[in-house]
Amino acid sequence: MKFILGTKQNMTQLFDEEGKVHPVTVIKTGDMVAVQTKTKIKDGYDAVQVGFGTKSAKRINQAQKGHMKEGNYLYLKEIKDTQAGVGDKIESTLEAGDIVAVSAISKSKGFQGVVKRHGFHGGPRSHGQKHSEREPGSIGAGGYQRVFKGRKMAGRTGGDRVTVKNLVVMHVDKDAQEIYVRGAIPGRTGTLVEIRG
Repeated sequence: MKFILGTKQNMTQLFDEEGKVHPVTVIKTGDMVAVQTKTKIKDGYDAVQVGFGTKSAKRINQAQKGHMKEGNYLYLKEIKDTQAGVGDKIESTLEAGDIVAVSAISKSKGFQGVVKRHGFHGGPRSHGQKHSEREPGSIGAGGYQRVFKGRKMAGRTGGDRVTVKNLVVMHVDKDAQEIYVRGAIPGRTGTLVEIRG
């Protein structure tokens, strides 16, 4: 399985050989370094923990320095069923034309009402309605003295792990360490992105 970590940059567009334009998201990649190996005997499953990105040494505590040993990594992620030893560099093997799934944390929008959160159309703009254009309306039958679980209501929106499948890698720039993926992906600029092929 192909796996690479990166950070979301910006959106742009690419033209193919036929002159068709494709909207693409630029993902900045880099070297992933194996920090820890997990085995089925000791941990119950086979995996490799990799470090990606860098941050200031003063922002890493002593326990993390002992665990990461050589680098000041910003992110630590696990890749299952991968053969790599501690200290090995794992490079991207993605190529143009590959079909990938991209996972990231979506933009957080804070506390939102039902119109923005769930797409409710709100109340009518006439016929005696004054202050209920964006209200939720009835929340169910009366007499139960409680709100049923799963009821769509206002609340915190965004900030969830979202996976978008069947995206196409349009171009790989190995010199600049950038991957151009067709379409939009979740998150803001700088969000950690997982690409699996």
